[in-house]
Amino acid sequence: MINRQRMIDQLLELVRIDSPSSKEGAVARRLEEILTDLGMTVVFDDAGKKLGTDTGNLIATLKGTVPGTPILFSAHMDTVQQPGESVNPVVDGDVIRSDGTTILGSDDKAGITAFIEAVRVLQENKIPHGDVQAVFTIWEEGGLFGSLNLDYSLVNAERAFILDSGGAVGTIINQGPAQDRIEAVFHGKAAHAGVEPEAGISAIQMAARAIDTMNLLRIDAETTANLGSIEGGRATNIVTPEVRLVGEARSQKNEKLDAQTAHMKAAMEQAASDFGGAVDVTVERVYSAFHVSAEAPMIQTLKEVFVTMGLEPVIQSSGGGSDTNHFNNNGISAVNLSVGMDKAHTNDEYIPIDDLVEAGQMVVEIIKAHA
Repeated sequence: MINRQRMIDQLLELVRIDSPSSKEGAVARRLEEILTDLGMTVVFDDAGKKLGTDTGNLIATLKGTVPGTPILFSAHMDTVQQPGESVNPVVDGDVIRSDGTTILGSDDKAGITAFIEAVRVLQENKIPHGDVQAVFTIWEEGGLFGSLNLDYSLVNAERAFILDSGGAVGTIINQGPAQDRIEAVFHGKAAHAGVEPEAGISAIQMAARAIDTMNLLRIDAETTANLGSIEGGRATNIVTPEVRLVGEARSQKNEKLDAQTAHMKAAMEQAASDFGGAVDVTVERVYSAFHVSAEAPMIQTLKEVFVTMGLEPVIQSSGGGSDTNHFNNNGISAVNLSVGMDKAHTNDEYIPIDDLVEAGQMVVEIIKAHA
């Protein structure tokens, strides 16, 4: 049923359309044409206006031909910023890769391609199906901003399958972490470092003390923390009056994340107090954790689908965030599924063609299973 060459051609077309985060308009317009031609109703929400981008999230609906559980598939239209433009894809034997000067963009245009091919197969073979929706989001990379600002009133599905994970098809991501972004600005007091250093308060010392007393990197099996950047100082003869730290903490459990973030904040405040300075700490919950039980009906259905396809179902958690987090946090049961891409976000990114084809078949089988 799956047309292998058609899937190859579709992915090649999509990755050639530049769509770095916040500039997804061109690929969105092309997808609107493709999905409309396939009989889907396509609308865009106002997330683009909120974010200042050139398009909103694309929401497409295929009316069911038989009763069934309304389901949704989602992938993101954007790619990482650099080097993500002027992609020159190459079919290299059994894989598709870039020419090595850019990413490929199979993250996540492979997910989009899998959905498009599945709908084509449904139409060509007159396969009975319930209501099927697609949500192709903007600005997933670097913040999940599209799904955060998605107009969920346009979604009528009960289950969502996010087509945005790497590795072998058959992998089900049923758990993902919450993340806090933590920014701290230490305020000391400038002084001449050679004439009267005792008159100053070093923000660098405060930051160093805080870092030294923090639990960082792997905290436990479910929790991590990292400081990603530190900025401050102008000259060696000035006691540094200000230092900025930016970091993050993640955990599979919201309560564990709360505790880790509180610990990091307390370490910063104590260090500032020790040196007689001050610190302003800002914490932003980027996304909350999600967990769909391995016993949940949607996962049992997925396992049956993969067994039918001759694949070994693998259920696992992820240490990274995805649109899956926001769908779950908005009341829609969602899991992230592998579409076969590998080495995403690098110039070595590639996708085996067999995996791309299996991803298309997977979407077809999921739709059939919910009819």
